[in-house]
Amino acid sequence: MIADFRRRFWVTLALTLPVLVLSPTLQGWLGFSVEFPGRMWALLALATLIYFYGGWPFLKGLASELSDRRPGMMTLIAVAISVAWGYSAAVVLGVPGKVFFWELATLILVMLAGHWIEMRSVAGASRALESLAELMPSQARRIDESGEMQMVAVAELSTGDRVMVRPGERIPADAEIVEGASELDQSMVTGETRPKEVAAGDSVIAGTVNGSGALTLSVEKTGDDSYLSQVMRMVREAQQSRSRSQKLADRAAFWLTIIALSVGAVTLVTWLTLGQEFVYALERSVTVMVITCPHALGLAVPLVVAVSTGLAATSGLLIRDRGAFEQARLLDVVVFDKTGTLTEGRFAVSDVIPFASAGTDAQTLLRLAAAVERGSEHPIARGIEDRAAEDGIDVPQAEGFEALSGRGAKAEVEGDEILLLSPGGLKAEGIGADNADANAALEAGKTVIFVVRGGEAIGAVALDDVVRDSARQAVTSLRELGIRCVLLTGDNRAVAERVARELGIDEVRAEVLPDEKAQVIEDIRAEHGRVAMVGDGINDAPALAAADIGIAIGAGTDVAQEAADLVLVHDDPADVAKAIALAGVVYRKMLQNLAWATGYNVVAIPLAAGVAIPWGLTLSPAGGAVLMSLSTVIVAVNARLLKMPKG
Repeated sequence: MIADFRRRFWVTLALTLPVLVLSPTLQGWLGFSVEFPGRMWALLALATLIYFYGGWPFLKGLASELSDRRPGMMTLIAVAISVAWGYSAAVVLGVPGKVFFWELATLILVMLAGHWIEMRSVAGASRALESLAELMPSQARRIDESGEMQMVAVAELSTGDRVMVRPGERIPADAEIVEGASELDQSMVTGETRPKEVAAGDSVIAGTVNGSGALTLSVEKTGDDSYLSQVMRMVREAQQSRSRSQKLADRAAFWLTIIALSVGAVTLVTWLTLGQEFVYALERSVTVMVITCPHALGLAVPLVVAVSTGLAATSGLLIRDRGAFEQARLLDVVVFDKTGTLTEGRFAVSDVIPFASAGTDAQTLLRLAAAVERGSEHPIARGIEDRAAEDGIDVPQAEGFEALSGRGAKAEVEGDEILLLSPGGLKAEGIGADNADANAALEAGKTVIFVVRGGEAIGAVALDDVVRDSARQAVTSLRELGIRCVLLTGDNRAVAERVARELGIDEVRAEVLPDEKAQVIEDIRAEHGRVAMVGDGINDAPALAAADIGIAIGAGTDVAQEAADLVLVHDDPADVAKAIALAGVVYRKMLQNLAWATGYNVVAIPLAAGVAIPWGLTLSPAGGAVLMSLSTVIVAVNARLLKMPKG
């Protein structure tokens, strides 16, 4: 479209120059004369070429708008240039009057220039998809079965292929690291500014930039299945979706078109009634129709949508439903799932409790527990092992490991039988362990494992789901916005209330089954107002769908959260407040554009109709086209000034 408008502009400019030279009106103004037989026929021929070639996009737009029964900008321009050309042609053929050729030529020329500039602005605003596509490298180093490397097109990669990525190169596909360690720059894909350290076993995203280490990867997802492709699809769908603001703008543009045609007709009749020549009255009427073109109004919302969607995508916010996103600024309540949303979904040791009666210190207790759990894949075992590693404890080798179903585990460590038992297992074994600190941990909802040596409980290890570092910031930011925070979880009440106290959450709904969460959302809405639900998009799907806005935490490459309206790429609940702030900024930017696009007509229409003529101010059709195009460019530039809110 940009190339087409550019080409038509330059051809029309070349045809307009002789029209200006041959125009009787301009010759009279400038005091020169170019006379020859057939001059008016030459003018008609040139004007006809300009009308059909330069004016073709507007004539085609007229047909399209009328077939859709939605007259708009193209209708006004097409009517204006058609009236000017048709009347001037009739004058050349013998009807009394004055020709309108130079006004016709300059009007079309200015409109083409305005559309050319506007299309370039639109292209700049809509570069989100191009920017994302440019992140993908075109080639990759594939390693064949013999270990040889060969350069292949990224499109030729398939799942299971092994590829080599050298320092500074982009990752060619979603993959798992098989060999090597490095750091990845993910800023252009996820918005994460800090490089992410990766090593064997970690997943990487196509389009991210490798740091200082060489990596060997095993391809997991290619083409449409890759993270980047899913992001691009979401951006495309969001940009094409029609928001409530857009529907309002479309209705306003429709009525503005009706007003323009009506005022144009009234202007024509009024000036004729006042005794002016038909050509003069027609010029005023055409100027009204041109200057009232609702082009800026039609672009006011789509340009903001294009900019904000791309901006959000590169900041880790994937908008799936524009209408829901725009309503985020009106939220009254944000409901958080606990596990995987406010917490990391992994166990970590919170307390090591040696029993004074056994005379064992905390390091010995953790050393024995880690020895029994060594090599186990159980989340509790990994939590204990991680803590021992963090504390630099030398863990001995255990022998005769045995899992005790539903109770715990046991093994022989340095000649002693060591049992790790749950409270129920402790009771089943008939072992007493009355300790105030252990009881307090149990009452707080923590997972408590008792360490038993020689039939005696010598201490306990308490573990807890790790609360995300950013969860407190998320709750604080939302409460500063006047939004109530609710914790909704299937976990037991003691655990939920402890997390809520730690984070400053207003209300707790605990021990709720997945199929009951949707009803709880309805209850909260009835009590407090508009509700957003933040969850992992899997077991929270009913609640995400029931909320006014469903927000899914989309860790890594798992972004296909069909129940959600908004997907947060990072495991960061603080991005909820960022999304709400962005929704507010986007709404204000839309209002600014709509206010300018409609408000400018309050001054422009009377000016075009000729109310300022008694004071010596006359606006030609071409001048009206300049003002109309300028208003469109202002709207486009204002949209491109949209930035992510800070904080």
